This record gives sequence, C-alpha cells and structure tokens, in this order.
Amino acid sequence: MTIDALLQNTQWLATAWKLAKLYLGGLGAELLAEDASGLVGLSEETTCYLSAASFDAPGRFEDFVVHEAAHIFHNCKRETLGLRETRTREWLLEIDFGKRETFAYACEAYSRLQALGDGLRERQRLLAEHEQGSMPPDERVDAVEYVDILREAVAARNGWKRILQRCSPPRAARRTRIGEA
Repeated sequence: MTIDALLQNTQWLATAWKLAKLYLGGLGAELLAEDASGLVGLSEETTCYLSAASFDAPGRFEDFVVHEAAHIFHNCKRETLGLRETRTREWLLEIDFGKRETFAYACEAYSRLQALGDGLRERQRLLAEHEQGSMPPDERVDAVEYVDILREAVAARNGWKRILQRCSPPRAARRTRIGEA
C-alpha cells in the first residue's frame, strides 16, 4: 500500500496527519509542522506505524517496535482475536488509561534489559545504567514510578506480569461491568 492510499483510507483525520508527519520525518523531508519532530511511531487501534528512523534507535534501552506493539494490548478487544469476552474482560489487557505510556515504555526497556542481560545481576547492572541515563521523553510517565516498575520486573521470575500488575487499573475500577458508565 502506498502512503497516498494509506492516508486516504485512514479513518480519522488526526491519524492521517500524524502518519504524514511520521512518513516525512522518516524520509528526512521538510516537516509539515514544528510539532512533528521526534515522532518515530504511532499506534491506532490494532495497527502500528513506524518510521524508518525507528529502527536506528540511538539508545541501548530503546525499541520502538516493542513500544508500539505494547499499545495494541490495550487497544485490542478480546473478541477481535477470537477470545471470549466477559462482563469484566473486554480488552486483551486492562491497562489503566493514565499508565498506557508508562506500560509501553516499561515493556520497551524491559525487553532490552532481557536481551542485553544474561542473568539477574547483569540485568540489575543494566537497569542501574539505564537509570543514570535518559528517562522516557514523555511528561505522562513518572520517571520514579517507571524505574520502580522496571526494578520490580527485573527482580521477578515473570517480569512481564509485574509490569502488567503495576499498570493495571485499581481493582475496583476493573470490576466495572462492560456497558456501565
């Protein structure tokens, strides 16, 4: 599919605008707006879009593919994948709305810690290195909480599960039935 066809068939105008900025930025072309710089990925419902620049991530703990794929977990309904939906389980993973970026950045960094570190001590050393470096460039992410989530994930037998637990809505909110509100 060409970029023209993609833009013309995009459901939302805001998404088409972001995709155009993402595409032009990936080509190194003149950007359409000042706020377009730095955009390397975008998720919309169950589709991820990445610029070519996303594969040249400068940081050791960056992986834009994992970051954007993590967003699919809270954007995808269970029934879309043929899974049973219940009154309390509509989405593939229940991620608190305010922690969606924290979840994506934590998944991104944790995947890199797993890939780079062989064993608990090495992953802890890598996490300490990451903690001294740059934090996610997003004001929606609390850096202290982000590092705490990663520290807990690195120490756990199943770190992915810990990331999910820390980014899930409070228990009472998870019990809200589908269709209420």
